[in-house]
Order: sequence, then structure tokens, then C-alpha cells
Amino acid sequence: MKLSDAKLRSLSQPGKHFDGAGLYLELTAAGGRYWRLKYRYAGKENRLALGVYPAVGLKDARERATEARKLLAAGTDPGAERKAAKAQAAHDAANTLQTVAAEWMHHQAGRWGGGTAESIRRSLEMHVFPRLGTRPLASIRPSDVQTVVKAVEATGAGDTASRVLQRVKAIFRWAVTHERIESNPMLDLVPGELLKPRDVTNRAALPERELPDFLRKLGTYEGDPTVKHALQLLVLTAARPGEVRGARWAEFDLAGAQWVIPAERMKMGAEHRVPLSRQAVAVLQAQQPLSGHRDLVFPSPHYPGKPISENTFNSALARMGYKGMATAHGFRAVFSTIANEADWNGDVIERQLAHIERNKVRAAYHRSTYNAERVRLMQWWADLLDQRRDGAGKARVRQASA
Repeated sequence: MKLSDAKLRSLSQPGKHFDGAGLYLELTAAGGRYWRLKYRYAGKENRLALGVYPAVGLKDARERATEARKLLAAGTDPGAERKAAKAQAAHDAANTLQTVAAEWMHHQAGRWGGGTAESIRRSLEMHVFPRLGTRPLASIRPSDVQTVVKAVEATGAGDTASRVLQRVKAIFRWAVTHERIESNPMLDLVPGELLKPRDVTNRAALPERELPDFLRKLGTYEGDPTVKHALQLLVLTAARPGEVRGARWAEFDLAGAQWVIPAERMKMGAEHRVPLSRQAVAVLQAQQPLSGHRDLVFPSPHYPGKPISENTFNSALARMGYKGMATAHGFRAVFSTIANEADWNGDVIERQLAHIERNKVRAAYHRSTYNAERVRLMQWWADLLDQRRDGAGKARVRQASA
């Protein structure tokens, strides 16, 4: 006799209570009520769990049994199918875009220098993870990524949109290589076919004639003093913005007037020693009361465990009236231009800028002889900036014997 809702509610005898075609409710001595389907596959008797009564009612149990019988009719073991589905669900849960991206970034970290790793992580956290981060990688379609990238482009950040797309594609490529997904659905997403054409220009460098006025404005900057000090150190050292933003107190020897940037933070993956002028040391001493108790020299005002953001410098420059006229990275060009015009040795300037010499013999020579010259160069540069700020005009061209 088939089961009914009324009979199910009144069952009290432990045992198997059959509904027909292999479906039954098993009532245990402890009072548990479990739906089971008895079936045969490949000559062997098997049982398939279909849920617990009353959470799974009679109607639902019958529907689940019917679906299992359809699989049997098609030559598929429903028990094996259930196990495969559970395994796939577990795999998907362990391989979301955010999880795999974290593993990709960890794997690539040794190849990235300077602020590259931090920049990549922040771009994914800002633009990709909010929409796609919790999704299993295998469930994400090209249209999903297009939506994310187009949203970034719509803000006017075409370069960022292109970089985000390339990073997502790299994550999927890595996932295929490491067998997290079977195939890469993002192969045909080409930036030139997805994003609008954009003008590519060099990062704006402050015109030399504007330098005195800029230095005076920077000296009286009323914004966050940490940002002010960071900008001052950036100008005084000609370092890359990412190198300054990520600076740690442990990297500085103020008594010895030297800043040693470790290889893992450098663009070219090689340690870089930066001579500190008296003025640069003074800037760092002024910053010590603000962050000397922390690891980072220039921590974010909102997230002290992280450095000031990538756009903080340029936002400060815009606030000072230099939007479109100057960028943080452009001060390296200002330094290079003025130092070259003052007849400083080009190799010394390039070494100060951490432009790595590819010739191994010349590279060894640079390391062994240029530090003393770079010490003089950076003090000359800091003194020149003081002169320009104070209205002393252009500094005299350095004598060859200096």
C-alpha cells in the first residue's frame, strides 16, 4: 500500500515503510525519518538518500525518486551522479575568482617589484571582487567580465579598464595551467576589440619654469602632513611613487643618510640604495612623530596598515592647482632633465633613477663607483630645490671637478 500524508504523520513502528517502485521511508528506533530509494545498477543493489521527513514531504520525495529513475533509464547511476555533483560543488566553493586570484598573486609575487603587487591587488578588490569575487571561476562567462571592464571604462579610466581585463585574463590562464578549470573562456576578450581607442600620452612632468612656485606651494600645503612629507621625499629622491608610498622605517638609516629599498619592492627586482640629502633626512624626521611607531612611513589615514593610495599624490597635486600639468611620476623626468642640463654624468643620473644597466660589466662598475657621486648629486639636487623655492634662479652648472 502506498504511503499517504496522514499515514506518514501517524507512523510509530521502526522499520522500512514502502511507497512503491523502490521508494520508502525508514523510521529508526531513535525517531529519525529518512527517505531512501532502493535501486539496482550494474547488477548490484544500491540505496540513494533523498532527504529527511518532514523537511522533504511525500510529494518531493516522489519527485526526487522519479528524477533518479530517469537517470537509471539513461544508463547513469544516480548515486554516482550525486557524489560527482557534491564533488563539483566542493571544487567550485574552493575555486572562486577571489580565492584563485589570491593564489595567482602569491605565485607571481616574486616576479613583481615595487608597488606592482599592491596595485594589482587593489584594482581587483575595487573593480572585480565586488561583482565576481565569490563566484566559482567555472561559472563566470566572458559577458560577466565585459560588464565589469565596461563599468571601469565608463568612469573615464580607460587605462585601468585595460589593465583589469589583462589581469582577469591572466588569472584564468593560470587557473587552466593549474587545473582549476578545464578551459579558458576569456581567450577571445581582446582589449582593442572591447574597449574604445584612447590617446596614449606620457605622464605629465612639471615644466621647469613652474618649479619655484610649486615648491613654495608644497612648503605651505595645508592638507594631510603625511601626504605633504611623502611628496617632498618623492621630489628630493627622484624615486618612483610606489617606492615612496610603500616605504618602511626599517629601510632607512637616517644617521647614515641612506635609504635601502629591498629588491622585492623595486620595479627591476634589484636592491636600490638611495643617498639622502640633509633635506630628505629632515623630512623623514618631521614624519617620525606621525608614523614612527608604525611599519609604514606613509600610512593611509583611513587604513593605517596600508600605504597611502596610488591616487593620493596626484589628488594632492590637483588640489595645489597642477591637475593635468604634473603627475607624481613626472618628477623623475624633472630631476633627470635638470641634472643632465647641469652636466652631471648621465650614468650617475640613470643609476639614481634605478634604471638598471643590462651590461653586466658596466653594472658592476656602477655599483662600485657611483655611490659617492650620487651622494653629491642628491645633495646638489636638494640645495638646488631650496634655491629655486627661495627665488635664487637657476643653479650654476656643476663644475666637472666637483
